[in-house]
Amino acid sequence: MSDLNTPSILSSDQWVDHPRGRIFVRAWTPSSTADASTPDSPIVLFHDSLGCVELWRDFPAELAAATGRRVIAYDRLGFGKSDPRAERPSLDFVAEEARDCFPVLREQLGIGRFIAFGHSVGGGMAIHCAAAFGADCDALITESAQMFAEDRTLQGIAEAKEQFKDAQQLRRLERYHGDKARWVLEAWTENWLHPDFAAWSLTGVLPEVTCPVLAIHGIHDEYGSTRHPQLIGQLCAGPARVEILEDTFHVPHRERPGVVLGLLAGFVGSLR
Repeated sequence: MSDLNTPSILSSDQWVDHPRGRIFVRAWTPSSTADASTPDSPIVLFHDSLGCVELWRDFPAELAAATGRRVIAYDRLGFGKSDPRAERPSLDFVAEEARDCFPVLREQLGIGRFIAFGHSVGGGMAIHCAAAFGADCDALITESAQMFAEDRTLQGIAEAKEQFKDAQQLRRLERYHGDKARWVLEAWTENWLHPDFAAWSLTGVLPEVTCPVLAIHGIHDEYGSTRHPQLIGQLCAGPARVEILEDTFHVPHRERPGVVLGLLAGFVGSLR
């Protein structure tokens, strides 16, 4: 595992102009590959429901060091440092990220081939991106992704909604999202707990994913059973590997960073 302060990883920030506002982007590049004439495809990170670039913490730099690849993370519109949104995302928000935002990011950042990595609901967005841009997606990695609105998922969200009635919990969210924190919370809880969202599923999209897949999941994940990674492994059309981690909950890259980075380094290395 690398030290975040190591000079071998170069970080840079920039903005992408979207018709609905500016999107904040940060990239981590190994210095050994910064000047490569034909660099490997970057790993693009899709954050979770309450996430943002800053909440990935040390992980992107460590991932860049472990894989030798550029890592790119961005704040979805309404999150982190990106511009706010007035309206709540539609109930089709998982698919819309791949349809409405990712193409703009790819164009302005000059991303050709890529590896999609998504945590939690970001895993669903990564799946949609891998399916929609199959010709350019070298691999898909999901971590704690949900494939459908499972009872365990909805129960965990309902419990979190109650916990956020504590003003101190919301203030913690404000550290990362500022005055957008309430919007971020409701974009998560109100969409997932909406009666019409109960029918949402990715089972129809998974067969469109033809690239190599790695699905990582904690056995004690409070937001989804192991049925989710099992479905990814069974339904994706490409070669798939499922890793269920013992003694692990919803954020494996933070709870067991060494194990997760080892899995990712081996998987990404095998693509070469």
